[in-house]
This record gives sequence, C-alpha cells and structure tokens, in this order.
Amino acid sequence: MRSRLYVGIAFLFLLSFPGTTQTRQSSPPSTHDVNPPMDADDARARIASDMAKKAAKERVAALKHDTDKLLKLSVELKESVDKSDENVLSLDVVKKAEEIEKLAHSVKEKMKGPN
Repeated sequence: MRSRLYVGIAFLFLLSFPGTTQTRQSSPPSTHDVNPPMDADDARARIASDMAKKAAKERVAALKHDTDKLLKLSVELKESVDKSDENVLSLDVVKKAEEIEKLAHSVKEKMKGPN
C-alpha cells in the first residue's frame, strides 16, 4: 500500500513539474536546486529500498515470534517428558516434538532470508 502512495506522489510530482516552470517565467532561473527532482529510476530505487527494509523488519518480527513460540514449546515438551516414566511416552509428547521440528525448520528457512 505504501509503495502505491510513493508511486502516486512521484507521478503527481512529474506531472506537475512542467506546469510550475511555465508559471515561473517572469523570475530568473535558479542556478542551484536544494532538492533536485527525482527521475523515475530514482523513485523506483527508493521505493524498492523502502520495500526491502520493510520486508526485513517483518521477517525479523516473525523470527522473534517464532523463536518465542519455539522456546515455549520446548519448555512444555521438557515438562511433559519429566512427568512421563520410562515405559510410557504420551502421544502429546510426540505431537509436540513434531511441532517443534516443523517450527525449527521454518525458523531456519526465515533466517536464510529471501533467495
């Protein structure tokens, strides 16, 4: 959604640029611009950079969430194993171990980043 806003602003800026030069014909042209106009490639590069930064932040937030859940599941698994004896391993323990395995794999893939 934010990228559409940047593209829209850049588009409006580019459309309004020729109109502003026509109204300034009475004043002498400026020899230096404080903020030179961005061309389309610069706007695209900035938007791509902003999107990459946002994606990285979202990935880190997801990693934090998943590792918190992984820790919680590991503690629960440890408690369940401590309660069981050597002859009985509950189905709940096996399911929890499988869930930990899937989540750990997911965390590993997220840590690799987008490839």
